[in-house]
Amino acid sequence: MIRTPRPVSTRVRLLGAILGVVLVGMTAAGGVAYVVQSERVLANAQRQLDGFTSTVTRTDDDAIDIVSSTIPGRTDATIAVDDSRLVSATPSPPGLAIADDAALLSALTARLASGNLTGRVDGARGPVVYAAVETRDGTVVQIISVDQRMELVILSTTAYALTGIIVLVVMGVVGWFITGRLLSPLKRLRDTTDAITIDDMDQRLRAHGYDEISDLTTSVNGMLDRLAMSVDAQRQLLDDVRHELKTPITIVRGHLEMMNPADAQDAAETRDIGIAELDRLSRLVDDIDTLADVETATLSAALIDVGGLTDRVAELVCAIPDHTWRVEARASGKIHGDADRLVQAWLQLADNAAKYTPAGTPIEIGSSADGSTARLWVRDHGPGIPPAARHRVFRRFDRVATGRGIEGSGLGLSIVDAIVRAHDGHCGVTDTPGGGATITLNLPLVRGRSAAELPTPVRAGDVVLQREATG
Repeated sequence: MIRTPRPVSTRVRLLGAILGVVLVGMTAAGGVAYVVQSERVLANAQRQLDGFTSTVTRTDDDAIDIVSSTIPGRTDATIAVDDSRLVSATPSPPGLAIADDAALLSALTARLASGNLTGRVDGARGPVVYAAVETRDGTVVQIISVDQRMELVILSTTAYALTGIIVLVVMGVVGWFITGRLLSPLKRLRDTTDAITIDDMDQRLRAHGYDEISDLTTSVNGMLDRLAMSVDAQRQLLDDVRHELKTPITIVRGHLEMMNPADAQDAAETRDIGIAELDRLSRLVDDIDTLADVETATLSAALIDVGGLTDRVAELVCAIPDHTWRVEARASGKIHGDADRLVQAWLQLADNAAKYTPAGTPIEIGSSADGSTARLWVRDHGPGIPPAARHRVFRRFDRVATGRGIEGSGLGLSIVDAIVRAHDGHCGVTDTPGGGATITLNLPLVRGRSAAELPTPVRAGDVVLQREATG
Protein backbone atom coordinates (compact mmCIF):
# COMPACT_ATOMS: atom_id res chain seq x y z
CA MET A 1 0.00 0.00 0.00
CA ILE A 2 1.38 3.42 -1.00
CA ARG A 3 0.91 6.08 1.64
CA THR A 4 0.75 9.80 1.05
CA PRO A 5 3.79 11.41 2.73
CA ARG A 6 2.89 13.50 5.77
CA PRO A 7 4.83 16.67 6.58
CA VAL A 8 4.28 16.19 10.33
CA SER A 9 3.59 12.87 12.00
CA THR A 10 0.93 12.28 14.65
CA ARG A 11 3.70 11.65 17.16
CA VAL A 12 5.21 15.08 16.54
CA ARG A 13 1.83 16.82 16.60
CA LEU A 14 0.83 15.12 19.84
CA LEU A 15 4.13 15.92 21.52
CA GLY A 16 4.04 19.48 20.16
CA ALA A 17 0.52 19.98 21.52
CA ILE A 18 1.55 18.72 24.97
CA LEU A 19 4.65 20.91 25.06
CA GLY A 20 2.64 23.87 23.77
CA VAL A 21 0.08 23.52 26.55
CA VAL A 22 2.87 23.18 29.14
CA LEU A 23 4.63 26.24 27.70
CA VAL A 24 1.46 28.33 27.85
CA GLY A 25 0.83 27.20 31.41
CA MET A 26 4.38 27.93 32.56
CA THR A 27 4.35 31.32 30.82
CA ALA A 28 1.06 32.25 32.44
CA ALA A 29 2.28 31.12 35.87
CA GLY A 30 5.57 32.99 35.48
CA GLY A 31 3.81 36.13 34.27
CA VAL A 32 1.39 36.13 37.19
CA ALA A 33 4.26 35.55 39.66
CA TYR A 34 6.27 38.40 38.09
CA VAL A 35 3.37 40.85 38.26
CA VAL A 36 2.53 39.91 41.87
CA GLN A 37 6.13 40.20 43.03
CA SER A 38 6.62 43.52 41.16
CA GLU A 39 3.53 45.00 42.75
CA ARG A 40 4.68 43.78 46.14
CA VAL A 41 8.15 45.34 45.68
CA LEU A 42 6.69 48.70 44.66
CA ALA A 43 4.21 48.56 47.53
CA ASN A 44 7.03 47.93 50.02
CA ALA A 45 8.97 50.86 48.56
CA GLN A 46 5.94 53.10 48.90
CA ARG A 47 5.44 52.03 52.54
CA GLN A 48 9.08 52.87 53.25
CA LEU A 49 8.67 56.32 51.73
CA ASP A 50 5.46 56.90 53.68
CA GLY A 51 7.26 55.95 56.89
CA PHE A 52 10.12 58.33 56.03
CA THR A 53 7.82 61.31 55.49
CA SER A 54 5.88 60.66 58.68
CA THR A 55 9.11 60.44 60.69
CA VAL A 56 10.74 63.57 59.27
CA THR A 57 7.66 65.74 59.71
CA ARG A 58 7.74 65.07 63.45
CA THR A 59 11.25 66.54 63.90
CA ASP A 60 12.63 70.09 63.86
CA ASP A 61 16.20 69.11 62.95
CA ASP A 62 18.05 70.75 60.12
CA ALA A 63 18.19 69.03 56.72
CA ILE A 64 21.89 68.18 57.07
CA ASP A 65 21.35 66.67 60.52
CA ILE A 66 18.49 64.55 59.23
CA VAL A 67 20.60 63.23 56.34
CA SER A 68 23.60 62.50 58.53
CA SER A 69 21.45 60.57 61.03
CA THR A 70 19.81 58.41 58.35
CA ILE A 71 21.21 54.93 57.72
CA PRO A 72 20.86 54.13 53.98
CA GLY A 73 19.72 50.76 52.71
CA ARG A 74 21.06 48.65 49.86
CA THR A 75 18.69 50.17 47.35
CA ASP A 76 17.99 53.67 48.71
CA ALA A 77 19.68 56.96 49.61
CA THR A 78 18.72 60.18 51.40
CA ILE A 79 19.78 63.64 50.25
CA ALA A 80 19.24 67.25 51.22
CA VAL A 81 18.81 69.90 48.54
CA ASP A 82 18.47 73.66 48.66
CA ASP A 83 16.81 74.92 45.54
CA SER A 84 18.74 73.09 42.81
CA ARG A 85 21.88 72.50 44.85
CA LEU A 86 22.80 69.20 46.56
CA VAL A 87 23.60 70.03 50.19
CA SER A 88 24.16 66.62 51.75
CA ALA A 89 23.76 62.94 50.87
CA THR A 90 24.08 59.56 52.54
CA PRO A 91 26.59 57.14 50.99
CA SER A 92 24.96 55.95 47.76
CA PRO A 93 24.72 52.20 47.12
CA PRO A 94 26.48 50.76 44.07
CA GLY A 95 24.50 51.50 40.94
CA LEU A 96 22.75 54.56 42.36
CA ALA A 97 25.51 57.25 42.81
CA ILE A 98 23.17 60.20 43.17
CA ALA A 99 25.91 62.82 43.46
CA ASP A 100 27.24 61.84 40.03
CA ASP A 101 23.86 61.54 38.34
CA ALA A 102 23.25 65.05 37.04
CA ALA A 103 20.19 63.94 35.04
CA LEU A 104 18.56 62.52 38.15
CA LEU A 105 19.30 65.63 40.26
CA SER A 106 18.02 67.94 37.52
CA ALA A 107 14.77 66.00 37.07
CA LEU A 108 14.29 65.67 40.83
CA THR A 109 14.85 69.39 41.66
CA ALA A 110 12.54 70.35 38.79
CA ARG A 111 9.78 68.17 40.25
CA LEU A 112 10.34 69.58 43.73
CA ALA A 113 10.27 73.12 42.42
CA SER A 114 6.87 72.44 40.86
CA GLY A 115 5.56 71.20 44.24
CA ASN A 116 5.60 67.43 43.56
CA LEU A 117 6.95 66.04 46.83
CA THR A 118 6.39 62.38 45.84
CA GLY A 119 6.58 60.58 42.55
CA ARG A 120 8.84 58.86 40.10
CA VAL A 121 11.65 60.21 37.93
CA ASP A 122 14.17 58.70 35.53
CA GLY A 123 17.91 59.05 35.93
CA ALA A 124 20.93 57.89 34.03
CA ARG A 125 20.88 54.60 35.95
CA GLY A 126 17.18 53.88 35.76
CA PRO A 127 13.93 55.04 37.36
CA VAL A 128 13.60 55.93 41.04
CA VAL A 129 10.71 56.70 43.37
CA TYR A 130 11.08 59.46 45.93
CA ALA A 131 9.42 61.27 48.82
CA ALA A 132 10.49 64.76 50.01
CA VAL A 133 9.96 66.74 53.24
CA GLU A 134 10.65 70.48 53.50
CA THR A 135 12.64 71.62 56.56
CA ARG A 136 13.96 74.97 57.84
CA ASP A 137 17.10 75.01 55.73
CA GLY A 138 16.25 72.79 52.76
CA THR A 139 14.38 69.77 51.47
CA VAL A 140 15.17 66.23 52.60
CA VAL A 141 14.51 63.59 49.91
CA GLN A 142 14.61 59.81 50.23
CA ILE A 143 15.25 58.02 46.92
CA ILE A 144 14.68 54.31 46.18
CA SER A 145 16.06 52.66 43.00
CA VAL A 146 13.30 50.69 41.26
CA ASP A 147 15.78 48.60 39.25
CA GLN A 148 17.73 47.58 42.34
CA ARG A 149 14.53 46.72 44.22
CA MET A 150 13.41 44.65 41.23
CA GLU A 151 16.76 42.91 40.94
CA LEU A 152 15.68 39.87 42.95
CA VAL A 153 12.39 39.68 41.09
CA ILE A 154 14.15 39.77 37.73
CA LEU A 155 16.72 37.25 38.93
CA SER A 156 14.03 34.83 40.13
CA THR A 157 12.04 35.31 36.90
CA THR A 158 15.16 34.64 34.80
CA ALA A 159 15.92 31.53 36.84
CA TYR A 160 12.31 30.40 36.40
CA ALA A 161 12.52 30.92 32.62
CA LEU A 162 15.79 28.98 32.32
CA THR A 163 14.40 26.19 34.49
CA GLY A 164 11.26 26.13 32.36
CA ILE A 165 13.31 25.79 29.17
CA ILE A 166 15.28 22.91 30.68
CA VAL A 167 12.05 21.25 31.82
CA LEU A 168 10.55 21.60 28.33
CA VAL A 169 13.65 20.04 26.76
CA VAL A 170 13.59 17.14 29.23
CA MET A 171 9.83 16.69 28.70
CA GLY A 172 10.37 16.72 24.95
CA VAL A 173 13.00 13.98 25.13
CA VAL A 174 11.06 11.83 27.60
CA GLY A 175 7.76 12.55 25.85
CA TRP A 176 9.20 11.45 22.51
CA PHE A 177 9.79 7.94 23.86
CA ILE A 178 6.52 7.85 25.82
CA THR A 179 4.39 8.92 22.85
CA GLY A 180 6.22 6.40 20.70
CA ARG A 181 5.28 3.67 23.14
CA LEU A 182 1.69 4.88 23.41
CA LEU A 183 1.30 5.03 19.63
CA SER A 184 3.00 1.69 18.98
CA PRO A 185 -0.36 -0.21 19.09
CA LEU A 186 -1.63 2.10 16.35
CA LYS A 187 1.48 1.36 14.30
CA ARG A 188 0.89 -2.38 14.77
CA LEU A 189 -2.74 -1.82 13.82
CA ARG A 190 -1.69 -0.02 10.65
CA ASP A 191 0.89 -2.67 9.73
CA THR A 192 -1.59 -5.49 10.34
CA THR A 193 -4.37 -3.88 8.30
CA ASP A 194 -1.87 -3.22 5.50
CA ALA A 195 -0.93 -6.90 5.51
CA ILE A 196 -4.54 -8.08 5.27
CA THR A 197 -5.69 -8.89 1.76
CA ILE A 198 -8.81 -10.40 0.29
CA ASP A 199 -6.95 -13.72 0.07
CA ASP A 200 -5.59 -13.61 3.62
CA MET A 201 -7.98 -12.27 6.24
CA ASP A 202 -6.86 -14.46 9.14
CA GLN A 203 -4.49 -11.98 10.78
CA ARG A 204 -5.72 -10.38 14.00
CA LEU A 205 -4.37 -7.89 16.52
CA ARG A 206 -3.57 -8.65 20.13
CA ALA A 207 -5.17 -6.29 22.62
CA HIS A 208 -2.97 -5.15 25.52
CA GLY A 209 -4.43 -3.53 28.63
CA TYR A 210 -7.85 -1.98 29.11
CA ASP A 211 -7.50 1.48 27.60
CA GLU A 212 -9.16 3.10 24.59
CA ILE A 213 -6.54 1.77 22.17
CA SER A 214 -7.25 -1.76 23.41
CA ASP A 215 -10.95 -1.12 22.81
CA LEU A 216 -10.11 0.10 19.31
CA THR A 217 -8.05 -3.06 18.70
CA THR A 218 -10.99 -5.22 19.81
CA SER A 219 -13.36 -3.27 17.57
CA VAL A 220 -11.04 -3.65 14.57
CA ASN A 221 -10.76 -7.39 15.23
CA GLY A 222 -14.55 -7.61 15.32
CA MET A 223 -14.78 -5.66 12.07
CA LEU A 224 -12.25 -8.00 10.46
CA ASP A 225 -14.27 -11.01 11.65
CA ARG A 226 -17.41 -9.58 10.07
CA LEU A 227 -15.56 -8.79 6.85
CA ALA A 228 -14.13 -12.30 6.74
CA MET A 229 -17.60 -13.77 7.24
CA SER A 230 -18.98 -11.51 4.51
CA VAL A 231 -16.21 -12.47 2.10
CA ASP A 232 -16.70 -16.16 2.87
CA ALA A 233 -20.44 -15.79 2.30
CA GLN A 234 -19.85 -14.03 -1.02
CA ARG A 235 -17.41 -16.71 -2.12
CA GLN A 236 -19.86 -19.43 -1.12
CA LEU A 237 -22.63 -17.66 -3.03
CA LEU A 238 -20.45 -17.34 -6.12
CA ASP A 239 -19.49 -21.01 -5.89
CA ASP A 240 -23.14 -22.00 -5.50
CA VAL A 241 -24.28 -19.78 -8.37
CA ARG A 242 -21.50 -21.10 -10.59
CA HIS A 243 -22.52 -24.64 -9.77
CA GLU A 244 -26.21 -23.95 -10.37
CA LEU A 245 -25.57 -22.24 -13.72
CA LYS A 246 -23.50 -25.10 -15.09
CA THR A 247 -26.42 -27.51 -15.34
CA PRO A 248 -28.81 -25.46 -17.52
CA ILE A 249 -25.94 -24.20 -19.67
CA THR A 250 -24.72 -27.75 -20.20
CA ILE A 251 -28.24 -28.96 -21.02
CA VAL A 252 -28.91 -26.20 -23.55
CA ARG A 253 -25.48 -26.56 -25.15
CA GLY A 254 -25.81 -30.34 -25.42
CA HIS A 255 -29.20 -30.19 -27.08
CA LEU A 256 -28.07 -27.47 -29.47
CA GLU A 257 -25.04 -29.51 -30.48
CA MET A 258 -27.16 -32.63 -31.08
CA MET A 259 -30.07 -30.83 -32.78
CA ASN A 260 -30.76 -31.65 -36.43
CA PRO A 261 -31.67 -28.34 -38.09
CA ALA A 262 -33.33 -30.19 -40.94
CA ASP A 263 -35.71 -31.97 -38.54
CA ALA A 264 -38.48 -29.52 -37.62
CA GLN A 265 -39.70 -31.63 -34.72
CA ASP A 266 -36.19 -31.95 -33.26
CA ALA A 267 -35.65 -28.20 -33.61
CA ALA A 268 -38.97 -27.48 -31.89
CA GLU A 269 -38.18 -29.84 -29.01
CA THR A 270 -34.73 -28.31 -28.61
CA ARG A 271 -36.29 -24.85 -28.60
CA ASP A 272 -38.75 -25.83 -25.88
CA ILE A 273 -35.97 -27.31 -23.77
CA GLY A 274 -33.85 -24.18 -24.19
CA ILE A 275 -36.73 -21.87 -23.25
CA ALA A 276 -37.52 -24.01 -20.20
CA GLU A 277 -33.92 -23.87 -19.02
CA LEU A 278 -33.75 -20.14 -19.64
CA ASP A 279 -36.93 -19.71 -17.61
CA ARG A 280 -35.32 -21.68 -14.80
CA LEU A 281 -32.25 -19.44 -15.04
CA SER A 282 -34.48 -16.37 -14.89
CA ARG A 283 -36.21 -17.66 -11.77
CA LEU A 284 -32.83 -18.43 -10.23
CA VAL A 285 -31.59 -14.91 -10.91
CA ASP A 286 -34.81 -13.45 -9.46
CA ASP A 287 -34.41 -15.57 -6.31
CA ILE A 288 -30.77 -14.51 -5.94
CA ASP A 289 -31.78 -10.87 -6.35
CA THR A 290 -34.54 -11.26 -3.75
CA LEU A 291 -32.17 -12.95 -1.29
CA ALA A 292 -29.56 -10.21 -1.73
CA ASP A 293 -32.22 -7.53 -1.30
CA VAL A 294 -33.48 -9.14 1.92
CA GLU A 295 -29.98 -9.53 3.35
CA THR A 296 -28.79 -6.00 2.52
CA ALA A 297 -31.85 -3.74 2.40
CA THR A 298 -33.19 -1.88 5.42
CA LEU A 299 -36.56 -3.21 6.51
CA SER A 300 -39.37 -0.81 7.26
CA ALA A 301 -40.39 -0.80 10.90
CA ALA A 302 -43.98 -0.82 12.12
CA LEU A 303 -46.20 -2.51 14.68
CA ILE A 304 -47.94 -5.46 13.06
CA ASP A 305 -51.03 -7.16 14.44
CA VAL A 306 -50.53 -10.93 14.31
CA GLY A 307 -54.23 -11.62 13.78
CA GLY A 308 -54.46 -9.10 10.94
CA LEU A 309 -51.33 -10.57 9.35
CA THR A 310 -52.88 -14.04 9.55
CA ASP A 311 -56.07 -12.84 7.83
CA ARG A 312 -54.09 -11.14 5.09
CA VAL A 313 -52.04 -14.26 4.32
CA ALA A 314 -55.22 -16.37 4.47
CA GLU A 315 -56.75 -14.25 1.70
CA LEU A 316 -53.62 -14.47 -0.46
CA VAL A 317 -53.05 -18.23 -0.23
CA CYS A 318 -56.45 -18.78 -1.87
CA ALA A 319 -54.71 -17.97 -5.16
CA ILE A 320 -52.54 -21.10 -4.84
CA PRO A 321 -54.51 -23.81 -6.71
CA ASP A 322 -55.17 -27.52 -6.12
CA HIS A 323 -55.57 -27.30 -2.35
CA THR A 324 -58.05 -26.42 0.36
CA TRP A 325 -56.58 -23.85 2.74
CA ARG A 326 -57.66 -23.66 6.38
CA VAL A 327 -56.82 -21.16 9.09
CA GLU A 328 -56.29 -23.44 12.04
CA ALA A 329 -55.64 -20.75 14.68
CA ARG A 330 -55.36 -16.99 14.90
CA ALA A 331 -53.41 -15.17 17.62
CA SER A 332 -53.54 -11.65 19.00
CA GLY A 333 -50.50 -9.57 19.79
CA LYS A 334 -48.07 -7.20 18.17
CA ILE A 335 -44.77 -7.80 16.43
CA HIS A 336 -42.35 -5.18 15.19
CA GLY A 337 -41.15 -5.38 11.61
CA ASP A 338 -41.87 -5.18 7.89
CA ALA A 339 -45.36 -6.53 7.12
CA ASP A 340 -44.71 -7.00 3.39
CA ARG A 341 -41.58 -9.05 4.03
CA LEU A 342 -43.32 -11.23 6.58
CA VAL A 343 -46.19 -11.83 4.15
CA GLN A 344 -43.58 -12.73 1.51
CA ALA A 345 -41.95 -15.26 3.85
CA TRP A 346 -45.27 -16.81 4.92
CA LEU A 347 -46.48 -17.09 1.31
CA GLN A 348 -43.18 -18.71 0.34
CA LEU A 349 -43.82 -21.38 2.97
CA ALA A 350 -47.33 -21.86 1.65
CA ASP A 351 -46.10 -22.16 -1.95
CA ASN A 352 -43.43 -24.62 -0.82
CA ALA A 353 -46.04 -26.70 1.02
CA ALA A 354 -48.33 -26.72 -2.04
CA LYS A 355 -45.52 -28.17 -4.19
CA TYR A 356 -45.01 -31.17 -1.93
CA THR A 357 -48.61 -31.89 -0.88
CA PRO A 358 -50.76 -34.09 -3.14
CA ALA A 359 -53.43 -32.20 -5.08
CA GLY A 360 -56.72 -31.94 -3.24
CA THR A 361 -55.09 -32.37 0.15
CA PRO A 362 -55.81 -29.60 2.68
CA ILE A 363 -53.03 -27.37 4.01
CA GLU A 364 -53.33 -25.49 7.30
CA ILE A 365 -51.90 -22.14 8.24
CA GLY A 366 -52.16 -20.41 11.59
CA SER A 367 -50.62 -18.29 14.29
CA SER A 368 -50.23 -18.49 18.04
CA ALA A 369 -48.47 -16.47 20.69
CA ASP A 370 -47.27 -16.75 24.24
CA GLY A 371 -45.81 -14.06 26.46
CA SER A 372 -42.75 -13.42 24.30
CA THR A 373 -42.98 -15.18 20.92
CA ALA A 374 -45.39 -15.23 17.99
CA ARG A 375 -45.47 -18.38 15.89
CA LEU A 376 -46.62 -18.34 12.26
CA TRP A 377 -46.83 -21.74 10.65
CA VAL A 378 -47.75 -23.69 7.54
CA ARG A 379 -48.66 -27.37 7.94
CA ASP A 380 -48.62 -29.69 4.92
CA HIS A 381 -49.41 -33.36 4.51
CA GLY A 382 -46.71 -34.40 2.09
CA PRO A 383 -43.77 -36.77 2.52
CA GLY A 384 -42.22 -34.62 5.32
CA ILE A 385 -38.60 -33.74 5.98
CA PRO A 386 -36.26 -36.25 7.67
CA PRO A 387 -34.89 -34.96 11.02
CA ALA A 388 -31.30 -35.36 9.79
CA ALA A 389 -31.98 -33.00 6.86
CA ARG A 390 -33.92 -30.27 8.68
CA HIS A 391 -30.85 -28.18 9.41
CA ARG A 392 -30.05 -28.07 5.69
CA VAL A 393 -33.34 -26.96 4.19
CA PHE A 394 -32.65 -23.28 4.94
CA ARG A 395 -29.23 -23.28 3.28
CA ARG A 396 -28.80 -21.63 -0.09
CA PHE A 397 -29.04 -24.03 -3.05
CA ASP A 398 -29.24 -26.98 -0.67
CA ARG A 399 -32.08 -29.24 -1.82
CA VAL A 400 -32.96 -32.35 0.14
CA ALA A 401 -33.29 -35.45 -2.03
CA THR A 402 -36.30 -37.04 -0.26
CA GLY A 403 -39.81 -37.96 -1.22
CA ARG A 404 -40.48 -34.22 -1.43
CA GLY A 405 -38.36 -34.07 -4.61
CA ILE A 406 -35.52 -31.72 -5.44
CA GLU A 407 -37.29 -29.17 -7.64
CA GLY A 408 -36.73 -25.46 -7.39
CA SER A 409 -33.69 -23.23 -7.04
CA GLY A 410 -32.97 -24.10 -3.44
CA LEU A 411 -33.34 -20.43 -2.42
CA GLY A 412 -36.98 -20.25 -1.32
CA LEU A 413 -36.46 -21.31 2.28
CA SER A 414 -33.18 -19.37 2.38
CA ILE A 415 -35.15 -16.21 1.62
CA VAL A 416 -37.64 -17.11 4.34
CA ASP A 417 -34.84 -17.67 6.85
CA ALA A 418 -33.16 -14.37 5.91
CA ILE A 419 -36.41 -12.43 6.43
CA VAL A 420 -37.06 -14.05 9.80
CA ARG A 421 -33.49 -13.49 11.01
CA ALA A 422 -33.79 -9.83 9.97
CA HIS A 423 -36.71 -9.67 12.44
CA ASP A 424 -34.61 -11.25 15.23
CA GLY A 425 -36.48 -14.54 14.86
CA HIS A 426 -35.76 -18.09 13.74
CA CYS A 427 -37.35 -20.86 11.72
CA GLY A 428 -38.26 -24.33 12.94
CA VAL A 429 -39.32 -27.62 11.31
CA THR A 430 -41.46 -30.29 13.00
CA ASP A 431 -43.49 -33.29 11.87
CA THR A 432 -47.18 -32.97 11.02
CA PRO A 433 -49.31 -35.55 12.84
CA GLY A 434 -50.27 -38.20 10.33
CA GLY A 435 -47.45 -37.28 7.93
CA GLY A 436 -46.00 -34.13 6.47
CA ALA A 437 -43.97 -31.19 7.71
CA THR A 438 -44.82 -28.07 9.72
CA ILE A 439 -42.53 -25.08 9.24
CA THR A 440 -42.85 -22.33 11.86
CA LEU A 441 -41.64 -18.73 11.89
CA ASN A 442 -40.81 -17.73 15.48
CA LEU A 443 -40.84 -13.95 15.95
CA PRO A 444 -40.45 -11.85 19.13
CA LEU A 445 -43.59 -10.17 20.40
CA VAL A 446 -43.66 -6.54 21.44
CA ARG A 447 -43.78 -6.56 25.25
CA GLY A 448 -46.28 -4.70 27.38
CA ARG A 449 -49.46 -6.18 25.86
CA SER A 450 -52.72 -5.82 27.70
CA ALA A 451 -54.91 -8.75 28.70
CA ALA A 452 -57.20 -8.06 25.75
CA GLU A 453 -54.27 -8.73 23.42
CA LEU A 454 -53.56 -12.24 24.67
CA PRO A 455 -53.72 -15.02 22.02
CA THR A 456 -57.19 -16.12 21.02
CA PRO A 457 -56.86 -19.44 19.17
CA VAL A 458 -59.29 -20.41 16.44
CA ARG A 459 -60.34 -24.05 16.34
CA ALA A 460 -59.41 -26.06 13.28
CA GLY A 461 -62.23 -25.91 10.80
CA ASP A 462 -63.69 -22.63 12.11
CA VAL A 463 -62.25 -20.82 9.11
CA VAL A 464 -62.04 -22.73 5.84
CA LEU A 465 -60.75 -21.07 2.68
CA GLN A 466 -61.39 -23.36 -0.27
CA ARG A 467 -60.44 -23.35 -3.90
CA GLU A 468 -61.52 -26.00 -6.31
CA ALA A 469 -58.77 -28.40 -7.26
CA THR A 470 -57.73 -28.13 -10.85
CA GLY A 471 -55.44 -31.16 -10.98
